[in-house]
Amino acid sequence: MCGIVGLFLKDKSLEPQLGELLSDMLIIMTDRGPDSAGIAIYGSASVGKAKVTLQSAIPQVDFADLDKELASAGILATVALKSTHAVVELDAAKRSEVRAVLAKIRPNVRIMGSGDSVEIYKETGLPKEVVARFGVRSMSGSHGIGHTRMATESAVTTLGAHPFSTGSDQCLVHNGSLSNHNNIRRELVREGMTFETQNDSEVAAAYLTSEMAKGKDLGEALTGALDDLDGFFTFVVGTKFGFGVVRDPIACKPAVMAETDQYVAFGSEYRALVNLPGIETARVWEPEPATVYFWDHEKAA
Repeated sequence: MCGIVGLFLKDKSLEPQLGELLSDMLIIMTDRGPDSAGIAIYGSASVGKAKVTLQSAIPQVDFADLDKELASAGILATVALKSTHAVVELDAAKRSEVRAVLAKIRPNVRIMGSGDSVEIYKETGLPKEVVARFGVRSMSGSHGIGHTRMATESAVTTLGAHPFSTGSDQCLVHNGSLSNHNNIRRELVREGMTFETQNDSEVAAAYLTSEMAKGKDLGEALTGALDDLDGFFTFVVGTKFGFGVVRDPIACKPAVMAETDQYVAFGSEYRALVNLPGIETARVWEPEPATVYFWDHEKAA
């Protein structure tokens, strides 16, 4: 099962509504996966700054005085608390150092994602509960993706929830199952990639990160996935400027897309899209098997 949604805004006037629109889309998909939920929001980036989203099982302990301890380690940062998560904003030049520092001063904290603009929130529980916990409805941004999970192959945990992020400003949600993920994982480990879970979706995310690190854009990386990843899958992926969708050649997992002059939207089912503005005049279609759909704010500009 699992339900995935995505929304890529072309019209900047809709950006203040991104969190509300994406939250409603995800909540409608609740019965496809009631175990856990997550959302990635691509908001505005501050010049010279980077963001790191953290999660803790004991936030009242791990996030207490975190800004002061980071400063003692030479990293000036602001820490915005949101329930079990915290968004740390710091000088972009310090991004490569912060993981090592956090491993020393907060070894139990988990890094959900990092980049110039992305914030990732995920936890166990129903989508309605998760979006309320983190105040997602009030968030603005240019695009975002979401996932509600039915755990069929692994435990119901925060780390097992989607989205998975393995590269700067890059994250993935997945409906389906990969058959060769262990082989791909071993290859990526040899390349220097590290993994937090045994989830096959994290392998897919890491594969795309690896391919983009070689100079491919998101569309090219998704095209390569059709040859290199075996199984049945629908991926919705976000990068700093881009939004992509691909289904495997059999395409047994449900998917529908809609496009207007204001946005591009994805849902596992059409009902996830029915409350979007202007949906009644949108071009609506089922994404073709083994076909990459890719939009990029930077290239469009």
